[in-house]
Amino acid sequence: MNFDLTKEQQMIRDNVREFADNEIAPGAAQRDKSGEFPLEIIKKMADLGLMGLPVEEKYGGAGADYVSYLLATEEITRVDASLGLTYDAHLALGTAPIYYFGSEDQKLKYLPPLCSAEAMGALGLTEPEAGTDSGATKTTAVPDGDSWLISGSKCFITNAGYSKFVTVTAVTEKGRGTRGISTFIVPTGAPGFETRSSYEKLGMHSSNTSELFLDNVRIPRENLLGPLNNGFRQIMKVLDGGRLAVAAMCVGIAQACLDASLKYARERVQFGQSISKFQAIQFKLADMKKNIELGRLMYLKGGWLKDNGRPYTTEASIAKLFSSEMATRAALEAIQIHGGYGYIKEFPVERYLRDAKLMEIGEGTSEVQRVILARGMGL
Repeated sequence: MNFDLTKEQQMIRDNVREFADNEIAPGAAQRDKSGEFPLEIIKKMADLGLMGLPVEEKYGGAGADYVSYLLATEEITRVDASLGLTYDAHLALGTAPIYYFGSEDQKLKYLPPLCSAEAMGALGLTEPEAGTDSGATKTTAVPDGDSWLISGSKCFITNAGYSKFVTVTAVTEKGRGTRGISTFIVPTGAPGFETRSSYEKLGMHSSNTSELFLDNVRIPRENLLGPLNNGFRQIMKVLDGGRLAVAAMCVGIAQACLDASLKYARERVQFGQSISKFQAIQFKLADMKKNIELGRLMYLKGGWLKDNGRPYTTEASIAKLFSSEMATRAALEAIQIHGGYGYIKEFPVERYLRDAKLMEIGEGTSEVQRVILARGMGL
């Protein structure tokens, strides 16, 4: 077994780390406060090839492997989880369905603007009555001549307020549950399409989260993505890759917690010595370090399996479940180490906690991941 990264993977990780420290980190706290969407930074990321990192070069991407994308996701999230979420939703959720299942014409039309950040990727999956239960989707797509008419609503959709088109799931054959769902590429500027970005969130403040309302939105027949009634299978494959990205995000948040806690523990003096000398503090830091390494190994294993064309659903669920719960614990411990200072916004660890909690919910809750793992064992 070889646990070494390739030279290319190391180079991408190191370059993204430098960019994150120099370009993303300085304004992260202010963006959390203002909710400003970082368009200028995203454009710089596109110039570096990051917005299409795992997409083939012929479609405008950088042609890197998925492990490189996951490493980049960790480094971005380490300094700004909101931007990490934006990046995850853009590539792992918004771009992936078109890249995996689109026709050649669809790929040539839609992937280049995604890779250049001319358009942001977004996936319209979750609905008010169909979050975890994707089979309860109410949005419908009805054929009408050479068009589809799509009606329904979506909620909690990342990046949709800055997207030119969204991949949307809709029922195309009623009464068949998940076997009657298809996916479509829907322009956000089409008549009848409305986007509202008005959520007040606990964290991830500078990540755009929107509601979508579709009232007989007419799209061409060729905007069907892949075979008819195959949408649920497509989305399950997309979510596997997305869960690895969430795991990488969680490792990034936890690493930020450890970095901040180490710095504070070494500087904070109580009872005549640095609190880093107290075993109670050392044990908290040691557990954080242990869990970060385990989470990183798990998402890298999943990424390696994906890059090598091998099944990775179980590994993706393990990585997502473990790392999301681990990140929340790391943030809680970071606040505890900081004491009263951890509870105020002068220090970043309270933001890490607010951001981390979403990771146990989005792209399949912790409970769903446990169901997936149980079913994988034949239970």
